[in-house]
Amino acid sequence: MPSPLVECVPNFSEGRDPQVLDALRAAIAGVPGVKLLDVQADASHHRSVFTFVAPPAAAVEAAYRAVRVARERIDLTKHQGEHPRMGATDVVPFIPVRDVTMDDCVALAKRLAERVGRELEIPVFLYANAATRPERERLPDIRKGQFEGLRERIGADPAADPDFGPRKIHPTAGCTAIGARPFLVAYNIYLDTGDVQIAKDVAKGIRTSSGGLPGLQASGFEVVGKAQVSMNLLDIDLTSPATVFSAVAAEAKSRGVDVLKSEVVGLIPERGIFGAGAAYLKLPDAADHLLEAKIRAVEGPTLDQWIEELAGSNPVPGGGSAAALAGVLAGALVAMVARLTVGRKAYAAVEGRAKEILGEAETLRAELRQLVDEDAAAYAKVSEAYKVPKDARDRTQRIDAALLQAVRTPLDAARRAARLIVLAGEMEEIGNKNARSDAAVGQLLAKTAMLGALENVKVNLAALSDRRLGAQLALEAEELGRSFPPAPRPS
Repeated sequence: MPSPLVECVPNFSEGRDPQVLDALRAAIAGVPGVKLLDVQADASHHRSVFTFVAPPAAAVEAAYRAVRVARERIDLTKHQGEHPRMGATDVVPFIPVRDVTMDDCVALAKRLAERVGRELEIPVFLYANAATRPERERLPDIRKGQFEGLRERIGADPAADPDFGPRKIHPTAGCTAIGARPFLVAYNIYLDTGDVQIAKDVAKGIRTSSGGLPGLQASGFEVVGKAQVSMNLLDIDLTSPATVFSAVAAEAKSRGVDVLKSEVVGLIPERGIFGAGAAYLKLPDAADHLLEAKIRAVEGPTLDQWIEELAGSNPVPGGGSAAALAGVLAGALVAMVARLTVGRKAYAAVEGRAKEILGEAETLRAELRQLVDEDAAAYAKVSEAYKVPKDARDRTQRIDAALLQAVRTPLDAARRAARLIVLAGEMEEIGNKNARSDAAVGQLLAKTAMLGALENVKVNLAALSDRRLGAQLALEAEELGRSFPPAPRPS
């Protein structure tokens, strides 16, 4: 099964210096397991939004390293921008994505907050679902007065005492809000006017706190000479981007102003965009007709996702699938060396044979790729058979039938891997000399694939109620093993 995953969206008070942004990017992406999805920097707001996903522990580590970089590189005493701010790292939210609860994210927020307060000496406020008191649930309430105002309040006003860290603001890094929340969409709409008061009036008319749309925070700013309505959509299933756009357009129209454009800051779930198109087209089942979604479904998981599944607690996929994948990689390397040989004058004498090897390697690669999935399916059938009630009359026969298929599948992989061992060796001899090491690696992978597949054959044969059922398959497996014996293990 895929491992647990959280999203983290830290906001930094830096939107102009590429060196600082690169340092933040390196701090986050340098943690194993972290996938940095998006970085958006805005010079007018002087703010950047980083979006990454990671297993829980890696997410906390990546966020901490980024906060540390921001503390070292960002000086709020010299910072001016349109967006309100109180810290070099202004806010760090954790969002549950997969096999993680909101309570888990609250625990992550507290873990990070304690470490930031203790090791970096930055005051930290817990907010949103992690808030320790109602008045700290909303960021605007915590951030009121911004860096300059909080510099005076923290340490003097008990109501401003942080949840973690010192009771004094950091002189250059300010203070930080760390929390847990559902998916939030940052959404800006630009009006075709430079009059910022119109944006402020529109924002006041639509935001939740003024009796407007539910789950919506909104403010008005001037950005690059245009009035901007800057919003946070706290629940796009409650109030969608399409609903917000219509409301802003109507409010602006009533003031004689048109919408110029809109933008998403950070990332947005697909349904936020698809929903707008579906609503406009009055097409309620739009999701059932999306070509790309259908393609993704039939293509299956990406390599990274598959590796995560392999590393999970579910026994499927397992060693048989991994062995077949080693064969796929071997076939790919043999094909690569063949392609680097075909068409080169220096290897004209072997071009015909290289083409033949290329065709066979590609066929074997495709067949082994199919066996990656078939091995997992075969093992799943074995598991199902063992779950048949013990008093069922055909239980033993069903288990044996499943085990025999679980023998045939890796044996198919072993046959193909054995052939790739030969082809890889031949390409190492005749192929492009600059790629012969690649052929050697291909041969090692093919041997690993064959030996790994034969291990699965052996295990499943041993589980049969009667060894005679798989006698012929066992003989073939033994013959393959003798043809390409494993290297002796060091004593």
